[in-house]
Amino acid sequence: MGLTRKGLLMPLSAAVALAATTVLVAGAAAAPVDVEPVDVAPAPGAAAAPAPRADLSHHGYVSLWGDRIAIRIRSENRGPSDVTASTVRLRFSAPLAASQELPYGCLRGGKTTVLCETGGLRSTGGARQTALDLTLTGRPDEVVVRLDGVWSGGARDTDRTNDVHEVLTPATGDAYAF
Repeated sequence: MGLTRKGLLMPLSAAVALAATTVLVAGAAAAPVDVEPVDVAPAPGAAAAPAPRADLSHHGYVSLWGDRIAIRIRSENRGPSDVTASTVRLRFSAPLAASQELPYGCLRGGKTTVLCETGGLRSTGGARQTALDLTLTGRPDEVVVRLDGVWSGGARDTDRTNDVHEVLTPATGDAYAF
């Protein structure tokens, strides 16, 4: 089950990621903040169930020209456990235009942030593709894109080196890999 936003069904993992990146103050608008995934300790006296382990990886490329930026992401799980849902966060050094057409499973997390659900990822089986074509405010000479996983369906990812990336993307129209 998911939550709705502007009449669209929002995947639960994206809703969780959005909640994890937003702080509400009475009378104030939502403001995105940087947070890292956290482990929740079991209640006192309760036996800790081991968290399933997974190795999520996100690779792809970024291309910038004019006020347009294109991102292609290939998300996969190298196991050993399946992941029921996961969410990747993209943060940009330049603000995105207010009006964006995002693919299903993606939503805005602020002026410079987009969150996308990658869906369930079986261990050692198949990858999910995410394609974003976004418009920026203005025409920057370069943009830094930061990509990281913020939700992994409760699985512990012990190798974060392949799912956290930072890419300097000059406005050349060329594809820069991550």
